[in-house]
Amino acid sequence: MILLFIFTFNIVGSFNGSLDGIPVAYKDLFCTSSLSTTCGSFMLKNFKSPFNATVINFLEEAGAIMIGKTNMDEFGMGAANVYSVHGPVYNPQSILFDENHFEKNDGDQRVAGGSSGGSAAAVASGMCFAALGSDTGGSVRLPASYCGIVGFKPSYGQCSRWGLIAYANSLDTVGILTRTVSDAQMIYDVISKFDMNDSTSITPDVRSINSSIPSFFKLNSNTDDLRGLRVGVPKEYFVSELGESIVNLWKKGISYLKSHGATIVSVSCPSTRYALSAYYILALSEASSNLARFDGVRYGHRSEESNKNDGMLYANTRGGFGKEVKKRIILGTYALTAGSYGNYFLQAQKIRRMVKSDFDRVFKRPNPLRFTKKDSGCNENKVDVLITPVTISTAPKIEDCLTTNVNNFINTYVNDVFVVPASLAGIPAISIPFGISSIDGFPIGLQLIAQYGDDDTLLGVAKVLEKGANQK
Repeated sequence: MILLFIFTFNIVGSFNGSLDGIPVAYKDLFCTSSLSTTCGSFMLKNFKSPFNATVINFLEEAGAIMIGKTNMDEFGMGAANVYSVHGPVYNPQSILFDENHFEKNDGDQRVAGGSSGGSAAAVASGMCFAALGSDTGGSVRLPASYCGIVGFKPSYGQCSRWGLIAYANSLDTVGILTRTVSDAQMIYDVISKFDMNDSTSITPDVRSINSSIPSFFKLNSNTDDLRGLRVGVPKEYFVSELGESIVNLWKKGISYLKSHGATIVSVSCPSTRYALSAYYILALSEASSNLARFDGVRYGHRSEESNKNDGMLYANTRGGFGKEVKKRIILGTYALTAGSYGNYFLQAQKIRRMVKSDFDRVFKRPNPLRFTKKDSGCNENKVDVLITPVTISTAPKIEDCLTTNVNNFINTYVNDVFVVPASLAGIPAISIPFGISSIDGFPIGLQLIAQYGDDDTLLGVAKVLEKGANQK
């Protein structure tokens, strides 16, 4: 297989910025003025934005080169990247390192993970230095683990969402996919800025408060010395579905951090068991509202019948949506109906608050969004970061994800169980490639989670952890 690497040279010799000439790819829900934006859907097959997303402008101002848009689950709805009008994304690990991959059919190929599978596959196969994705409920961390790369979800509001076509506004976060943690931080430092166009962007005042709160890596310049760092291991993450290879690597990661001086602490996040069901109620409810704009009149595909007859203006306007999107719109609409709103949507919001409270209770650093003067000191009995698995298994086969089997249907959603809690709380989390499965040889990632706004500590610990990857 021939890989295409794109190199750019500045003929004039001028320096454009910290990312001068670096090739970057973008998930196909970031608006770009030079390329169409389809969201992996027939509904937007002819859509071309008149502007770029804010984060793309930030990267281009720093000298980054856009090499293309990447495939994705339709409107970000999926965990395997098999629900796209462009077809599924193959996991590059099953192609690059398997000399017999051309003789295999789709049933033998592995998924890249979703919904940012195209971005993960592009980075993992060496097509670009970095790629942007979106993380609503693990859509950057999950494919990063499956493809053996780094997937970073910053704190909600750190990076502008303006120009990112929404799935669920209160959950959507710009995510970064790279091969190393240092590369991810390089991209993050460029795009983590306030944007007045985005109402959810963290304000300069809150950013100032956040920077004034002490954290581990602000007090410790030697990033390899973790003495004084407290690492939490949530007992609720030991679920029965967890594969043996993943458990072993999780324990290895814990031991590696301990060998560098970190103190390991068992913690409890009891609301975690309810997070997955709450997430799917909230995300689908917001999706049903967001996607209502694609009515074939203002935005989206317009049927041939409605074009021929004004009396059938709304005829089959949802025909451009795929099956998975239609299913989620219906479920989300049901949760918002008068008879279900109190029983489902409001209860899910309460659980979300409980999940946030669990994290605030275990983290040493106070949450800057609820910061008061009495919180100025850190509680030394709490932890700086949490370490957990990313997924319950390695990348599943494409055939298993497409089969209409009850068990496969359930497993598709259960794969999000470890990544959803951080999304509900809006806190930063990162997937670090840490080894391969002893059973099938596919990559396994470990997840680090930190307090809201403590992205620097998260990245600092991640740099240490990635050094222990694949060590015996």
